Amino acid sequence: MESITNTHLFGILLTVGLFYLISLAKHRTRQNWLNPLLLSVIIIICILILADIPYDHYMKGGSVIHAFLGPVTVVLALPLYRQRKLLALHKYAILGGIITGVASAILSVVGLSRILGLNEMLERSLVPHSVTTPIGIAVSNMLNATQGITIISIIITGIIGASIAPFLLKFLRIKHPVAKGLSIGASSHALGTTKAIEMGETEAAMSSLAIGVAALTTVLVVILMQLMGWY
Repeated sequence: MESITNTHLFGILLTVGLFYLISLAKHRTRQNWLNPLLLSVIIIICILILADIPYDHYMKGGSVIHAFLGPVTVVLALPLYRQRKLLALHKYAILGGIITGVASAILSVVGLSRILGLNEMLERSLVPHSVTTPIGIAVSNMLNATQGITIISIIITGIIGASIAPFLLKFLRIKHPVAKGLSIGASSHALGTTKAIEMGETEAAMSSLAIGVAALTTVLVVILMQLMGWY
């Protein structure tokens, strides 16, 4: 058994295979609860526990997949390039919206953490919950936080954002494609952007832009918080 699990191929095939099968099931059944990312994580955890497979064995292949996070994020620049004229037309509204979204995301975490009496380490780990994973890990390191908690919070934020975005936008009667894309990208990073891509190219471009600007803004806000002695 160990000769099979203690290889790079095991982690890669298990992850990609599960994600593909769940994605296929979701496509055929149109059931929103079949979230490929969430269900893949849950099933992999169950397999590792029930089969008593060491996490280090799985991560031999998992680390290979993890290495693609950065390049995949860069690919999101394509729809942004295609919509560059629209970006120039709405540049002030776009930057203002993203910065406001990032500030509210960070301040809400800090405020709620202190109201609920969470310890400082948990609070620090949750601060970068709305940015894409590579940037979130970097910010977590800046804050001397726990990477595992940061990654989980980023995944949960993305899943929730991708799941409820269409309903929330409809409820709030937000119809402008720029506003839709910005709100999704600034709040739920790359996972939410998968939903924006389904909505249209403009939404995808604005969501991609929001990911990059939100990441930069988050880093700057965290540096400012450190200079002010918050952490």
